[in-house]
Amino acid sequence: DNDLGISVRGDMQTPGGDIARNLASFTNLRVLNGDGCDPHDASEKLADAVAHVRGGGGPALVRLTVPRLSSHSGPDNQKGYRTDEEIAADLARDPLPRLREYLVPAVMSAGEWAALEGDVARDVQVALEAARARGNPDPRTVAQHVFADEHAPTEAMGGLSRAERAALGGTDVPQEGGELLRFAEAIRRTLRHELATNPKVVVFGEDVGRKGGVHLVTEGLQKQFGATRVFDTSLSEEGIIGRAVAMAIGGLVPVAEIQFRKYADPAAEQLNNCGTMRWRTANRFAAPIVVRMPGGFGKDVGDPWHSLSDEVRFAHAYGWQVIMPSNAADAVGLLRAAMRSPNPSIFFEHRSLLMTGDGSARYPGDDYVLPLGRARVVQEGDQITLVTWGAMVHRCVDAVAQLAQPGAVELLDLRTISPWDREAVLASVRKTGRCLIVHEDSLTAGFGAEIAGTLAQEAFWYLDAPVERLAPRDIPVPYHPDLLDAVVPTAARIRERLAALLAT
Repeated sequence: DNDLGISVRGDMQTPGGDIARNLASFTNLRVLNGDGCDPHDASEKLADAVAHVRGGGGPALVRLTVPRLSSHSGPDNQKGYRTDEEIAADLARDPLPRLREYLVPAVMSAGEWAALEGDVARDVQVALEAARARGNPDPRTVAQHVFADEHAPTEAMGGLSRAERAALGGTDVPQEGGELLRFAEAIRRTLRHELATNPKVVVFGEDVGRKGGVHLVTEGLQKQFGATRVFDTSLSEEGIIGRAVAMAIGGLVPVAEIQFRKYADPAAEQLNNCGTMRWRTANRFAAPIVVRMPGGFGKDVGDPWHSLSDEVRFAHAYGWQVIMPSNAADAVGLLRAAMRSPNPSIFFEHRSLLMTGDGSARYPGDDYVLPLGRARVVQEGDQITLVTWGAMVHRCVDAVAQLAQPGAVELLDLRTISPWDREAVLASVRKTGRCLIVHEDSLTAGFGAEIAGTLAQEAFWYLDAPVERLAPRDIPVPYHPDLLDAVVPTAARIRERLAALLAT
């Protein structure tokens, strides 16, 4: 702790200016406070902390006060915000002369110290020359390692190994005669099976343990597998994701729940860092976590905090897979795929599907795994392509049923938006010549714009009408059901837009 941010004093960054004193009430954290300029004090406290941790005593925090001997960075001129007296006082506390006084002549001679300084200077110079001699990076490799490359010669540290994933097996062919399940029960059954068959799986989040989650998706799992495999956390989304990342790097398969989509915002930095980890470390480390996240409008009510969809933010997040199942069978196959993937995944559980029987389907089996990025053709048609995902699939199905033109609409459920099935959408639009994209996220910069842009670029000459989007206006999700229906696309409005496009 050098008592500075860039230019701001420590007491403006930390109340009282001493983080160690503030954390003293953390009973499971060994807190040590020392002088980083005093070799004896600093080494003693560091040795104490190491012995405490290695002895099984739990985590430790060592705060050492030190001077700042230079500007914060090259362009920073500290004389603009520090007095000459402050700079001189820090230089007088330089730890290196203090270390020499401590070691010479008690531990080594002046000649030995000088030889050590020479060795260090030589090592620094060699390293500097080697760095300067390195060529510029190859721009052709800039996109490598955003996602896992299963053909790369080495594997990143984190999650399951290729051999472990292969040993789990799986098939994309559903079993016949499975039990009819609601959406929430399908997710619970998948989690239960993976917890039972893979000891590296852990499930956690706010209220997921004893209560079983606010939507009861994890109900009974803690009782069956114990509080070390299924457990509650504090109300800290940043902490939930940070813990999941560390667990994944350590080789576990963390399935973390963020209670509602909007609550993920405080964890934005942790989520972003998780997605870029493989790329930042050139495939040395990765954190393939699964983040379960309910959101979207509810059965009878909405609101800006619990009913937010906003999935496009995660489509923009580098390195993330974004999964949005519309039914129980797809939820099983896609959740299992996420839990066995080498990449981190957002698994979106729509509130409407959790709260109703919409999306109920036959259980496709304990080995069912769906490949990510493969759309489902819900209904074939030849005059217009209707593209959607999540709970909007059911409203689109209702809209098509109300349309007095059987066989006209080809309905595609994307199932995942990162990756998304470009080829399926392009092939359908090249056949039908028209396209309507329906989604629950806001219209401006929603994912529908990405699909429309792709169609304009790659299927323009096949279009018989402009590509259209139907999505909410750019306003918060309202609470009252009548207002909610005025914002979120309804089956009636979808049918009207389809009819208008078919008439062009």
